Amino acid sequence: MGRRELREHIFRLLFRIEFHKEEEMQEQIALYFDSLEEVPQDPDLEYIRKKYMDVSARLEEIDGKLDEVTEGWSVKRMAKVDLAILRLAVYELLFDEDIPTGVAINEAVELCKKFGGEESPAFVNGVLAKLA
Repeated sequence: MGRRELREHIFRLLFRIEFHKEEEMQEQIALYFDSLEEVPQDPDLEYIRKKYMDVSARLEEIDGKLDEVTEGWSVKRMAKVDLAILRLAVYELLFDEDIPTGVAINEAVELCKKFGGEESPAFVNGVLAKLA
């Protein structure tokens, strides 16, 4: 499975955070994988789980960074799709040394094109450019 596909799975899990309590997320992860026609195999499954856990463990810090660079916007006001994509991308920019800055930004924009609204790619690109 390619990195883009892996990111998409992580994004989908991060998106669920906005609709479920923290204590429900382990069950939500299991439900998500049960709903897939083709469940990722190890080591892809482990990569998805680990990266999801790493991002979710730093949500407060990531959201703080987002609030710092988004004038007039708070994470509470952002579209949930954009927020999930930004959280993943900010994690990759700040904490994942294996992902080059340009790749993290480009992949976030690609996720926006697929899942976000019309303005999402430009918004996400602008926010990430301030952090890069």
